[in-house]
Amino acid sequence: MPTTKDTIRHALADLRPAGLDTPLGEGLEWVAECDGFVSLKLHTPSLATPDTRAAAARAARDAVAAALSATDAPPIRSLIVEFVDHAGTVLQTERLGPSGTAPKTSGAKTPPTPRAPAAPTQSPGHRPIGGLADTSGDDTPAANPLDSIKHVIAVGAGKGGVGKSTIAVNLAVGLARQGHAVGLLDGDIYGPSLPTMLALDALEQTVIAGKLQPHAVHGIKAITIGKLVEPDKPLIWRGPMAHGAFKQLVEQASWGELDYLIIDLPPGTGDVCLTMAQTLTLTGAVLVCTPQKVAQDDAVRAARMFQQLKIDILGVVENMSFFIGDDGKEYDIFGRGGAEIMAQRMGLPFLGSIPINTALRTNSDSGNPSDNFNPATAGGDALPQALQALATTLEGQVALASLRQGKSKPTLSIS
Repeated sequence: MPTTKDTIRHALADLRPAGLDTPLGEGLEWVAECDGFVSLKLHTPSLATPDTRAAAARAARDAVAAALSATDAPPIRSLIVEFVDHAGTVLQTERLGPSGTAPKTSGAKTPPTPRAPAAPTQSPGHRPIGGLADTSGDDTPAANPLDSIKHVIAVGAGKGGVGKSTIAVNLAVGLARQGHAVGLLDGDIYGPSLPTMLALDALEQTVIAGKLQPHAVHGIKAITIGKLVEPDKPLIWRGPMAHGAFKQLVEQASWGELDYLIIDLPPGTGDVCLTMAQTLTLTGAVLVCTPQKVAQDDAVRAARMFQQLKIDILGVVENMSFFIGDDGKEYDIFGRGGAEIMAQRMGLPFLGSIPINTALRTNSDSGNPSDNFNPATAGGDALPQALQALATTLEGQVALASLRQGKSKPTLSIS
């Protein structure tokens, strides 16, 4: 049975409004639908004027409404059509109700004036996020857009391959298991891992009233850029493009009230980290490091970056601290304790050591991190205990950081 989105795509496949050289379906880049609220993104260069775009939006509304009326899907309550250029910049937005209601049009948007050097051109498939306002050219620091979230915590690493995303996912699930409202933002623009690690492949990203709606999985809310781009396309993005994409993910998501928002950063000390520091007021950062010396060297650089950006370092996690074999024995493959020694040398809190075993790999690949907290599905007690201790220790460091930053006051209970 075709889905509602398939029905919408089919309704637009051969539609050719006046002034359009090719069927409207060929310019359809993105579609979302939820309970009668439909959003479309169209790239139609031959529709060069506001009037022709508005007429095309009305024709699309009528075609979709007719197609949906022949199915069990809810009728159209609202249709948002955004016309974009080749770079993904929104040129015009049409907001229409059911047939017979007056549309609302936002005027054409002039693309931002390129800075020096000029902004790079983009190849097809590597455009900024469509369906949302374009913020890629705005470098002005703004007020914290996440004012409904108590604590924003970045999870970073000096190098790739140390399990940063694994720690971010399991830390978010661990905090949620302790009764907190938790969100997880996949800010790893170049290598998003959440679609696999949270089994999001079968879910579609929805946008309502211009806001990304988080996926509710494993007791947390999650948003990843991996659900907004083609899964098999590399993101060949230079600094300004990554900057704009990250700002859109942060500023235009409907998180609601949260106790914690965990941000999984790309490895290294590049553009996204700088954008985050400009855009958000963070409670602090967590550094992930494996025990060996080469990982420690890069972790030190990442720590210095956070310190230079005036971001509190909540602590260091030693991932892959030891391997647990099927026989239950522990093997110190990478030299257990190296990251802890590094943290002590730098005067940073040490949050804990996380082991690795076959169950952790299996649960991560299958997108079921909740199984990492159950000894029966986590290969024994060691992994669940380490993950839950990590969440508990982080809670304590967050409380201390909040006191330092003046966000909370100590309380005294008398019984």
